[in-house]
Amino acid sequence: MSEFIDYIVELLEPFGHIHARRMFGGYGIYYDGVMFGLVSDDTLYLKADDSTSKYFESRGLGQFEYDKGGKIVKMSYYLAPEEVLDNPEDAALWAQRAYEAALRAKSRANRASRK
Repeated sequence: MSEFIDYIVELLEPFGHIHARRMFGGYGIYYDGVMFGLVSDDTLYLKADDSTSKYFESRGLGQFEYDKGGKIVKMSYYLAPEEVLDNPEDAALWAQRAYEAALRAKSRANRASRK
């Protein structure tokens, strides 16, 4: 793992036991088996939904996006605010929001698959 990933795992320790798993050229950031963050090119993105995207958008923080066959695809992960990388208490707050958004998304996906 990269030094940045090691730093992120250590930084988020106040939130809980975090682990990172390699995926698609980056890393998924997990808590209790639920992915709530991702790292691409040593940049942290956090999960958001309709309830939490306003926190990111009000600060001008963009969504994670990638090119898929010439089409830009945006994911429901937003660039983490700078203070998250400097302050474990802020990191824990933003991680909690991202984790809750990930749980809501997982719950919606489970309900949709039962239909």
